Amino acid sequence: MTQTQQLYNTVAPLRNVSALVVLIERVNARPVGLPGMAAFYGPSGYGKTTAAVYAANKFNAYQVQLKSCWTGKKLCQALLQEMGLEPRKTIADMVDQIAQEMSFTNRPLLIDEADFLVARKMIEIVRDIYESSDVPVILIGEELLPQKLQKWERVHGRMMDWVGAQPACLSDIDHLAKIYCPDVALDPAFKEHLLRSSHHSIRRVCVNLAKVAEEAVVSGFDSIDLKSWGKREFFACAAPAPRRELA
Repeated sequence: MTQTQQLYNTVAPLRNVSALVVLIERVNARPVGLPGMAAFYGPSGYGKTTAAVYAANKFNAYQVQLKSCWTGKKLCQALLQEMGLEPRKTIADMVDQIAQEMSFTNRPLLIDEADFLVARKMIEIVRDIYESSDVPVILIGEELLPQKLQKWERVHGRMMDWVGAQPACLSDIDHLAKIYCPDVALDPAFKEHLLRSSHHSIRRVCVNLAKVAEEAVVSGFDSIDLKSWGKREFFACAAPAPRRELA
């Protein structure tokens, strides 16, 4: 089994991975006549991109992660590259090309960092693709994505559901520890301390579990509790305080 496959198998139980999988299953199985767009949203660090990568592999979906500098033309080119097709010259022709391929394959489309669709006024391109293909389109973005989309009535009216990503929980730590801290037994009270110190962010939980693994190697620990961890600090949300000028 490859490292990538091991990662997918390990992150599968994370609750935000499960939430996105259930959302896509519901949109895929929607009754005839119901809209086929949906949004998965939440604060940065909640593991939305990890969930998207897992879901893209599970459903054999097309997936693209937007960048802040992209234009509508670049979006279409990236989607066609994901599909293995040579882009046509105009945006209109590329939209038809994308929709035709999606209709033929019936593979869902996942668009990560979807806030940029609104900021760069590309959201109508995605609506056109959905309307022409009638294949599920899942938008993945930040906490305010639903409010941003509400300003675009023709898009908002085609949303089947909005699912908010949840903060990390203790069961997430148990699963992530298998990846980032596999050889160290973690005391339950210590895991709660790590979770609070990570502000329930999946990303910071991963960083802090990796830090625990490093400290365990340095100190020769095979298990860690609050007493053995002592006053060591975790990586936190706040930036470090300014240092005094060196003499």
